[in-house]
Amino acid sequence: MTSPSLELQGAIVARLKEVAGVTSLIGQRIYDTVPPNPIFPYVTFVPMDELSDDADCIKGFAITFDINVWSRAVGFPEAEKIGDAVRIGILEPELALAENALVYLQHRQTVFSRDPDGLTNRARMSFEAFAEQP
Repeated sequence: MTSPSLELQGAIVARLKEVAGVTSLIGQRIYDTVPPNPIFPYVTFVPMDELSDDADCIKGFAITFDINVWSRAVGFPEAEKIGDAVRIGILEPELALAENALVYLQHRQTVFSRDPDGLTNRARMSFEAFAEQP
């Protein structure tokens, strides 16, 4: 049996690597571990939090995670375009999991900031989901 958060991460990464609106902007550069000297722009998938939320006969998990967009283009437009493509790519059409039931997945917020290096722009996208394990 696969952990709901692991299965969700796999489904999201697979989806993003297939969505033309995302791949046209970042290619296949979606990482959970960034390689040395990465090519910009790229997206990182950071660790997920999985909180048990069981009910009668249901093993439920509240899952939260961030996806970060990293850009070195001047200003924030590139990070904003990629962030929007990522958000839409994840949410439309609705994701389905093979082993676990994805009850909901929603975007909570996106925060744009400049990295302390003064060169890199970041869009931190926060999501939450709920999944049930059979």
